[in-house]
Amino acid sequence: MNRSVQMETEKIPKLLLKFSLPAIVGLLVSALYNIVDSIFVGRGVGDLGLAAVTVCFPIITTFLAFTMLIGMGATALISIRLGEKNESEAENIIGNALTLFLVIGISLTVVGFIFLEPILIVFGASADILPYATDYMRIILLGNVLFTIGTGMNNFIRAEGNPKMAMNTMLIGTVTNIVLDYIFIFIFDWGIKGAAFATIIAYSVTSTWVLHYFFSGKSMLKVRLENLKLKKLLVKGIVLVGVPTFALQVTGSIQQLILNRQLASFGGDIALASVGIIMSVTTFLIMPAMGISQGAQPIVGYNYGAKKFDRVKDTLKLTIFAATSIITLGFIISKIFPAQIAGLFNSNPVLIEQTVYAMNIFFKFIPLVGMQMISASYFQAVGKPNQATMLGLSRQVFIFIPVLFVLPHFWGLDGVWWSSPASDIGAFVLKGIWLWVEMRQLNKTNNLAAQKQPDGKLLKNS
Repeated sequence: MNRSVQMETEKIPKLLLKFSLPAIVGLLVSALYNIVDSIFVGRGVGDLGLAAVTVCFPIITTFLAFTMLIGMGATALISIRLGEKNESEAENIIGNALTLFLVIGISLTVVGFIFLEPILIVFGASADILPYATDYMRIILLGNVLFTIGTGMNNFIRAEGNPKMAMNTMLIGTVTNIVLDYIFIFIFDWGIKGAAFATIIAYSVTSTWVLHYFFSGKSMLKVRLENLKLKKLLVKGIVLVGVPTFALQVTGSIQQLILNRQLASFGGDIALASVGIIMSVTTFLIMPAMGISQGAQPIVGYNYGAKKFDRVKDTLKLTIFAATSIITLGFIISKIFPAQIAGLFNSNPVLIEQTVYAMNIFFKFIPLVGMQMISASYFQAVGKPNQATMLGLSRQVFIFIPVLFVLPHFWGLDGVWWSSPASDIGAFVLKGIWLWVEMRQLNKTNNLAAQKQPDGKLLKNS
């Protein structure tokens, strides 16, 4: 079936499964980048190495934020343009996005090398952790441009209707990372540097795979040299639509920075190592929901562009249900086997006990996150960046960060752990109300369109 036809006619559950399953697998595999690094570093380097990776995580998330600013902004616009049958404009967007990836990747690498140690100290690195974190990040910075291209352009493969290829991109990179992690850390005994080298080699494999797809003629949309020249209106459109994801990632980094500093203040290096484990597990829990969200985005964007609003609503409802269900399943597993999960990362009984205690608090209301993720993704998919940005920022900026400053002053380290469930409840209520208002507006638009005659005049009520 033609890709455009399937977007408009194929049953939503089948279409969502077709797009989401590869995205889920791809993102779960992608999550193993950080999880495997944490496990191998925790086992092969120790508590300080694990804490160092935790300190570096928000910096890497910041790099990802700039990648997703362009990647997700361009992806949403590509889906809408394909829904409008405007392939030439979609190719223009891809070309401009590739140029932006190169500019951003190189710029962040230069800034990172110049200010690395001060940045690490700001992000919570103690004197004991700093040498490990510095060794790790210096190597990661060498592969940042490759990371930006591979991660960013993989979204375009999904947008043009080839989710399996997008999944394979993540699969090949992660398998490379896992294999090399073991070799470099446990066989070559390179320590934390081995984890970093494994990661950047995996980045190079991923970016090579993606670029080969677009330049070999396999893709529906082509990367054309004439489209690499930046165009002001295209760049502005990409950035505006990508701002919600960018803001979400950046505030996530700021949130992690504050969280790290609060943990270092109230719990020390052992608390930093503990939250490193929790964040790795959290990533694995929410990645399936994110995959569902990514799988739904081109479906929602295409049908919104084609003005098939009933299909937009059906996709949204099914996506929320699926995302909530799958996070709930992961939550149940984490409640049954918390010690076993923590023990994967480290054998220190004190660290395991601390992690299990914190995890039970941190995950109290994590099933509510599914709807929160889908709501922000929906507004981005339909080209409404202002709403998407506000929803994306609501949990981190308006709720979590203020709570993270307040609760620890009353409850100490427990206050840090309780900041997450308190934020989950507040964000769920806020985003639920906003999405309900949007659905009412969409229903009005749909009903108005249904009342029109072919000549565009409204039918009179009898």
